[in-house]
Amino acid sequence: MRVCVIGAGLSGLAAARALKTQGVDFVCLDASAGVGGIWRRPGAGERGPGYLSLHLNSTKQLTGYADRPMPDSYPVYPGHREMAAYLRSYAEWAGVLDHIELETTVESVRRAADGSWTVESRGADGTRTTRSFAHVVVASGHNTEPFVPAPPPGSDTFAGTILHAYDYRDGSDFAGRRVVVVGLGASAVDIAADLSRHAERTLLSVRRGLHILPKQLFGTPLDEVAEAPWWNEMTLSEQRRVIEQALLTARGKLSDYGLPEPDHPLFASAVTLSDEILSRIRHGGVVPRPGIESLDGDRVVFTDGTSEPADAIVYCTGYRMAFPFLPDGCPIGPQGTVELYQRVFAPDQPGLSFIGLVRPHGSITRIVEAQARWVARVAAGEAALPEPDVMRKEIGDYLGGIAGQYGDREGASIQVNVGPYLKELREM
Repeated sequence: MRVCVIGAGLSGLAAARALKTQGVDFVCLDASAGVGGIWRRPGAGERGPGYLSLHLNSTKQLTGYADRPMPDSYPVYPGHREMAAYLRSYAEWAGVLDHIELETTVESVRRAADGSWTVESRGADGTRTTRSFAHVVVASGHNTEPFVPAPPPGSDTFAGTILHAYDYRDGSDFAGRRVVVVGLGASAVDIAADLSRHAERTLLSVRRGLHILPKQLFGTPLDEVAEAPWWNEMTLSEQRRVIEQALLTARGKLSDYGLPEPDHPLFASAVTLSDEILSRIRHGGVVPRPGIESLDGDRVVFTDGTSEPADAIVYCTGYRMAFPFLPDGCPIGPQGTVELYQRVFAPDQPGLSFIGLVRPHGSITRIVEAQARWVARVAAGEAALPEPDVMRKEIGDYLGGIAGQYGDREGASIQVNVGPYLKELREM
């Protein structure tokens, strides 16, 4: 067979659709019992990054595939059940379900001496299968390994429950309890807002300030702003100035809510989108606190010297990218950065590509569709890649440029600016 796609979520289905359209023979492998990636897991009761209150932060218009929009009956920001149903219906409409093998875990992907790729997988019954492919497309995402910082002193004697957002399902599980949520990213603000409707008390422990943006500005969803010509014609400094003034006018400073001010400029790191968290703070449902200094029995001690009793701590501290089935050093290089030509192709591993391994300010769907079409054309022999040294130079230039905006924090190497990046992909 010509191509193996790993993952049947948003990116994997885009790859499947593009390959089928191109007439390329392929199989798609996914460890779950159904298509849909993280969006189906909450409804299926499976562990994962999803939780019952999960909704899109991007609009249905731009999150739906271009050739099969989401139903008109969907809200602007659908929930996980609607998104899972949509992805399933898309797979049926695209005619790719018979190419997908579910409950199949990929255990090893290695390049053979003849240049082909050997993929070893394990089925639900434990049966192991080894197959050979000309190309492998990794579309499994980057929320793979939950990251929990070093435990504070006293963690071993803490009387309550400590968990990561990966294992959080619903606020009702904590009804009447006192809960500390750690973090200020997307999952932290979602989970804190969700808990505030069930828990006796919800604290939000924030060590480092982040920029919090509403899902819409100027009456326009932010993902639509990110692709608008007028936005992409502005310089980065102009973009920052426009948004900063709008935020200051609409809600004031974050310190007015008891949150730390960001220590970095807007768009120098991932932003947090939320229409709820600041309102929940203002209504007293969520109470901001600084970082955790230590734990003492049933109490959490914060860095400002205050302490409060707590029954549970939920670490919403993100994920690390991990690809244990791939050769060492791919796609993450020795400096901890993702090293892919145009964020898609591994220069030293011919036949290996990645779809969806990016983090945009806005919807990812148009990006993965463009990546998938390019990969399918390469697999079909209709497009060629440059020599490895040319690809490595592009990677170096990109990483150098992106570091100037986002720094060298882990994950910065997968940040992309939607408009310019889409333009580059469409020219490939």
